[in-house]
Amino acid sequence: MKNQITRTSILLIAGVAIASVVAVAQTMPMSSIPATIVAAGKKDGSVNTIALPPDWANYGEIMAGFQKAYGIKLTNASPDISSAEELQAIKSLGTQKRAPDVVDVGPAFAIQGATDKQFIAYKPSTWASVPASAKDKDGYWVGNYFGVVSFGVNKNIVKNVPTKWSDLLKPEYKGQVALNGNPLSAQAAFSAVWSAALANGGSLDNIQPGIEFFAKLKAMGNYIPVGATPATVQTGQTPIVADWDYLNLGYSKQFAGKVDWTVTVPSDGVYGSHYATAINATGPNQNAARLWEEYILSDAGQLMFLKGFAHPIRFNDMVKRGVISKEVLATLPDAAVYQNVKFATPAQVTKAKAVMAAQWTSKVGQ
Repeated sequence: MKNQITRTSILLIAGVAIASVVAVAQTMPMSSIPATIVAAGKKDGSVNTIALPPDWANYGEIMAGFQKAYGIKLTNASPDISSAEELQAIKSLGTQKRAPDVVDVGPAFAIQGATDKQFIAYKPSTWASVPASAKDKDGYWVGNYFGVVSFGVNKNIVKNVPTKWSDLLKPEYKGQVALNGNPLSAQAAFSAVWSAALANGGSLDNIQPGIEFFAKLKAMGNYIPVGATPATVQTGQTPIVADWDYLNLGYSKQFAGKVDWTVTVPSDGVYGSHYATAINATGPNQNAARLWEEYILSDAGQLMFLKGFAHPIRFNDMVKRGVISKEVLATLPDAAVYQNVKFATPAQVTKAKAVMAAQWTSKVGQ
């Protein structure tokens, strides 16, 4: 199976397939959103989001589209903080007017926030078409998009592109392997460790081998504790980045002509995970927050995630109904890879998070 995605194919997606997606999204009505929710959201007049980088999963366009559609002022605070810091912001800001109304967090942190009663329950009108494994049964959080762990590789620096986790143990990759943040607080990094576990005898019930693998990478000098960002990618500081496919694919587009960047999904550890949206129980604009959830989980909102190379959480339902055309599907990168993707249940996530908290710092460090 050929997993590697070339720059040529990325440009094809960006220039042809995604153009089609955008055209559909821009003309697609959002009539499924209840009028009462729209009216109440507009009455609030503003909404506070947090931790939404504009270049992450196309959130820049999604936020702009929301404001244009409803005339609601959107303030996006701290775009680069982690899921853990989002939950801390809810605690720290309490009922202040600048407190976040909605969060965008990994499943482990969605579960934590619900357990700590930081969220209110709300089921958007498209609730039924969201997979059961990607939502809280009572509505305290709901998945909105998902990604698969991939390797982003700077071919200006790395001559031999790794295609599986075991490749990263080669001496030629010394000082080159990075994650997107710390696994104790960043969902992307946490998931990368789980992908490594699947490749090294672990399972969805056992993340331990992933921790051991990174401890080995750290000991031999291959793993560098530098959180990957667009800046570190462009400067070559992080030549190999284990990160979500939609972020790595986005770098291909962002740095075309500057960085010879290619993306591959490790064949021995195809792990996927969703991000979840939830409404702050003490937020100042809860009606606007409900409308935001309706918007990003509508067909139009889901298609905008696809433009950013993220997989809409309602992807299967939208394909079944013909919302995503066959032409667009045919141009998505190496769809066969995603047939092998594994997702963890909330219980498995909770267990893995506990193991990570107990062992990562002592065995790997940062």
